[in-house]
Amino acid sequence: MNNKLLWQKYFPQLAKQPDEAIEKLIKQAQVVSLPSGQMVFHAGSACENYLLVLEGKVRTQLVTEQGREVVLYYVRSGQSCVLTTSCLLSHQPYPFEGITDGEVKALAIDKAAFEYALEHSSLFRKFVFDGFSQRLADVIARMEQVAFGSIDRRLAEVLVRGGPVSSITHQALATEVGSAREVVSRHLKRFEEKGWVKLGRGVIEVRDQASLVKLMS
Repeated sequence: MNNKLLWQKYFPQLAKQPDEAIEKLIKQAQVVSLPSGQMVFHAGSACENYLLVLEGKVRTQLVTEQGREVVLYYVRSGQSCVLTTSCLLSHQPYPFEGITDGEVKALAIDKAAFEYALEHSSLFRKFVFDGFSQRLADVIARMEQVAFGSIDRRLAEVLVRGGPVSSITHQALATEVGSAREVVSRHLKRFEEKGWVKLGRGVIEVRDQASLVKLMS
């Protein structure tokens, strides 16, 4: 699929109207394919490209001084990364890291092309800042959840979202909810004792979704 068709499929709000700057952007954008577990950017690295995810998702996370990983948000199909936008606008390096969560296909727009389109296209400016404000709100909500929400509630949300059976380790769950693996394991064991879940090796089976949903409220 050529670039024009990709933009029409994933970003119709930009491709549907004639705009010289966006047409130039579409021609310059490069399609990149990244394997699962690929580091997209890391803390301290320079921001050279504006990325728009087509397929898959990128996990953005911070790593504490103790080495604990905390998920901030995911960048999914049709979205851009709020950190990337912020770094491009401020000319600052990345403060956190981004890693592909499964295989990812994305559009990479170099910094010069991004800045040109931002200056010459009101449509592109609206797209960038609308996405930025929405994602920033998501990040703030996520940080509030990690700082003030209970671990039980955060665990319940992840387990319900994962469906009847989740192929996930205790460490991955700890990263997702912003806690230590040992703490998550203790809470999961209590969930199992209550009959809400069944724990297996790298697998968690939800047996009482209603109780988990109630815990989320």
